[in-house]
Amino acid sequence: MDNITHSVVGLGVGELVQRSLPPEPDDAGQRTRHRLLLTACALASNFPDLDLFLTNLLPAPLGYLLNHRGHTHTLLYALPQALLLVALLWTGWPNARALLRRSATARRGLLLAVAAGFALHLGMDYLNSYGVHPFYPFDGRWLYGDMVFIIEPVFWVAFGVPLIMAVPGRAPRWVLMAGLAAAMLYFLRKEYLAPLSFGLLLALGVGLALLRSARAHSRWAMALALLASVAFVGVQGTASAVGRAQVAAALRTQDAATRVLDVAMTAFPAQPLCWIFVSVESNAARGSYTLRRGLVSVLPSVLPAASCPSGLADPSPSAALTAAGDVLQYRQVQGSLAALRQLRESNCWFDDWMRFARAPVLEHGAATDLRFATTPRGNFSTMPVAQGGGKACPGGVPKWDYPRQDLLGGA
Repeated sequence: MDNITHSVVGLGVGELVQRSLPPEPDDAGQRTRHRLLLTACALASNFPDLDLFLTNLLPAPLGYLLNHRGHTHTLLYALPQALLLVALLWTGWPNARALLRRSATARRGLLLAVAAGFALHLGMDYLNSYGVHPFYPFDGRWLYGDMVFIIEPVFWVAFGVPLIMAVPGRAPRWVLMAGLAAAMLYFLRKEYLAPLSFGLLLALGVGLALLRSARAHSRWAMALALLASVAFVGVQGTASAVGRAQVAAALRTQDAATRVLDVAMTAFPAQPLCWIFVSVESNAARGSYTLRRGLVSVLPSVLPAASCPSGLADPSPSAALTAAGDVLQYRQVQGSLAALRQLRESNCWFDDWMRFARAPVLEHGAATDLRFATTPRGNFSTMPVAQGGGKACPGGVPKWDYPRQDLLGGA
């Protein structure tokens, strides 16, 4: 997820932890604990992304692809990160240090806030199609949730509104609310959000604001925000599974001889009905593999695929893969399994790149992951194949498992 989302959710969960604990006996201690738990949870919810400073350890694009969401995004390395964060708070915050020395409740709250923050980061990064490998070095496989878009306004509204309502002073609250509304209107204008999604987000925000106003000192508004977010993730996960099944069924009608290896699903913001998919198929008899990129509507009778928000859809013309028109194809790429495997064996740079690629495409002298074909800043995964020609193999490459070992000749 983006760091705004990580921060907003971390602050919200930190507030929930704070309100769930017995108050400190003095007002000054209570205020310090409040600031401490919100700060700790928000920082812990962002801390693993410090691996962005490690991306320069490898040449581009390998540095970003292999070192971001790398070791700091594993359960094993979460513990030293948590200890480092607590040490920084202890040494740099005298009032918090004094409170922690005398209050067992504050110490318990800090432990809960930090643990929740790191768990939130890993869990939320798992939700999208980029992937994480949290069990490394015991298990180097990439895990993909394929459920939630990397920038999700549902989380902004669900946690942001109660947090803004808790800000002292009417003027700052109005400014922050206006900023949140402007962001939603921007998403709507750019057609990242459907009008119905915008209306539902507005209703959620108004409901949470009213609850927060009625129960100013209660944890119910934040608990409801957490419940709404969890329910949203559940709906998205169900819709993703349904859409994946629709795509797999459509692909089997296109070529019964191919084997569908994977269907990566990318969500639309606040929209469980529309999904971008990238499929990976192989045909061992022909020695070929096929990748397709397209769009699927899980309820075409309610929202046809052609009516999905256009802001994230591919600009290329589409072709329907089913009579119902629920699965549209934007692009199809076919490659040789033998050529892919030979290049992997002869080019160590490409071999390293394949430790990230879930949907590898070789064309125009470059390797690229089809999942990221239409990102606003271009496809950040693209690497010229000739980049490794005659050069020494890069050192210090993380040994993540190959997402497409099935194409490379393994199980």
